[in-house]
Amino acid sequence: MKHFFKIFTIAVLGILVASCKDEDQAIMNETGQSKITSDKTTIVLDKAHLDDAAVNFTWAKSTFDLSVVSAPKIEIGLKGSNFKDAKSLDVVTSPYSMTNKQLNTLLLSLGATPNEANQVEVRLRTVVGTASFYSNVITLAVTPYILGPIYNYTDLYLIGDATAGGWDNSGTNAKLYPLQKAATAGVYSYTGYFAVGGVKFIQTPGSWDNQYGLGTSAGSLLAGGGSSNISIATAGYYKLTVDVNALKYTLTSISDPTTSYTVISMIGSASAGWDTDVDMEKSTFDPHVWVKKKIALSSGEFKFRANHDWGTNWGVAKEFFGVADLGGGNIPVSESFNYDVYFNDITGEFSVIPVF
Repeated sequence: MKHFFKIFTIAVLGILVASCKDEDQAIMNETGQSKITSDKTTIVLDKAHLDDAAVNFTWAKSTFDLSVVSAPKIEIGLKGSNFKDAKSLDVVTSPYSMTNKQLNTLLLSLGATPNEANQVEVRLRTVVGTASFYSNVITLAVTPYILGPIYNYTDLYLIGDATAGGWDNSGTNAKLYPLQKAATAGVYSYTGYFAVGGVKFIQTPGSWDNQYGLGTSAGSLLAGGGSSNISIATAGYYKLTVDVNALKYTLTSISDPTTSYTVISMIGSASAGWDTDVDMEKSTFDPHVWVKKKIALSSGEFKFRANHDWGTNWGVAKEFFGVADLGGGNIPVSESFNYDVYFNDITGEFSVIPVF
């Protein structure tokens, strides 16, 4: 009987304790909604003053009728998305300031359109354990800037049955390789393998708009769908130059490259550090063309190197695109962002293209 009484007493105490816990949870109420304001509602981000404050948020987190530990976070998302895929920023003190560079990087990662006013929603989220409490929502009109001088140029891509991608212009086709940009806007070069067939150029993967092909004679270009294919009669390696300003091109046969590499990688503080190689994808069509899609690069520097060894490496102190020299300097990256990176080990030409 005593044993039964002990068990009964413990069970009753357990129920009481559980009831007290439920009661504590039940009576925790938000007595004051969190609030957020900004010192600007229209913001044009300025890439000439990257580290200057673009906006200041003043906030007050939620209050409760119990003593709780809470964590405030500012959430920023594109208007109409209901904060889906919104970026969350941990904040400690109010006001909270964001620089031109910080806000620009955040908005572009959300898919905001550069050089246009984007409607952006901001709210404060107060986190208590697994529960979240939300503030009012404010709306800002923010115009991001375009990353770097690469956007003084328009990309061109090879297309046709003489090329890696065939006639499929799909934007998801990883084998539509961009022509490497030359020093003058509108002038491009590409050195690589061509099969027997035809080739044209498009500006945007997935679209036939703004295409170029053969004009009225060999060496001339014509813009638009009325252009013909540039014919490749003999498979092999060629050097191609394209001038969309003068509507001219040259295509010259070259000797097959004598050196091939098993692996080309990126290495440096902008990628995964100077002790870690990030391998690129080798083209199955042309083993001298390499690509790394949508790689997250940090502000820093990197180089290309062969077979995970410093014996053969390429670099140059030029951002976004250029010709990397054997044993050259480091390639700078000023903005932390996602990029498509292309490299040609025959010429050292490379492109680092922001992905929006």
